[in-house]
Amino acid sequence: MSGTPARTADAATAAEVVCLGESMVTFLPSQPGRLADVPSFGRGIGGAESNVACALAAAGHRTAWVSRVGADGFGDHLVEAIAGYGVDTSGVRRDPSRPTGIYFRTATDRAADVHEVAYYRAGSAASAMSPRNIPYVTLPTTRVLHLSGITAALSADCLALLHDHTEPRPGRPLISFDVNHRPGLWRDADASPEVLLDLARRSDLVFVGEDEAAEAWGVHGAEAIRAALPEPATLVVKRGAEGATVFSGDGDVPGAGDVTTVPALRVDVVAPVGAGDAFAAGFLSATLRGLPVRDRVRHGHLMAAAVLTVPGDLTAPPARAHADGLAALDDEAWGRLRLGPGWTGDDQEVRTT
Repeated sequence: MSGTPARTADAATAAEVVCLGESMVTFLPSQPGRLADVPSFGRGIGGAESNVACALAAAGHRTAWVSRVGADGFGDHLVEAIAGYGVDTSGVRRDPSRPTGIYFRTATDRAADVHEVAYYRAGSAASAMSPRNIPYVTLPTTRVLHLSGITAALSADCLALLHDHTEPRPGRPLISFDVNHRPGLWRDADASPEVLLDLARRSDLVFVGEDEAAEAWGVHGAEAIRAALPEPATLVVKRGAEGATVFSGDGDVPGAGDVTTVPALRVDVVAPVGAGDAFAAGFLSATLRGLPVRDRVRHGHLMAAAVLTVPGDLTAPPARAHADGLAALDDEAWGRLRLGPGWTGDDQEVRTT
């Protein structure tokens, strides 16, 4: 991993990963159907960066979530729920004049035409994040700072915050950036492709889906995405059911560096939400442990499979020994795996076909 912290702290207590971004209270439907037809909702938490922090903490890593929430009940719930996963929330500030964001969603896949999301986040406490109220020097000491393109879409101040925190500087931690292209969040949709491309180029580790790259930049295929993003030391291209391709090394020189492709797992999906954040958490966990690139991707797939086989965005990951055993399988055995609900339990057998 590149980069060492500029600030000092006890290595035994410093956060391994700091995740910065908005989290919201999410209302999950009690049954499938249009929002207009769903009679009731269950309360949960949702936020790309806090999802990663919670998943990493559940996997045994020291993590911190930095953000702003309202001085309201929803803010109380977010801080308490995220802290309940073992995440350090001491960097979360309360805003007395702005509310905590909330949203409602349907049970369908985000990519499906019938999927609906109703956001109530305009003017939220998190949308007021800026370099003034979250200066770089106040971040906890960390090995990795994890960000996403969602934050850039919230406001001009939030975009300035990301520009400040991705600025090259001595001792900068490894910058992990998930593109997370959400066209509906951008007030100026025409600006989003250039903004996201610039932030990705300023980062060390980038996660992007093939579908996102095609929609945002008109770039198709993993090799073309690497050509458009030669700067990051590690580029992870998520290819849906096909798996993921990782480019590591020198992207400025055609043919230089390593390319690793790892097939996806077959999963009996319960709810297709939260998988991208879980994949990032699994990849980061294995990166922090210094595992080979193939195993980093496999841990990403396994963490995503844990979330895909439960109704919500978060769940307990498989025990480390269990995940390590699966990640170490030979290619043939990996290809035979099929994971369904309950597979992460210690007493559950993993199916093969």
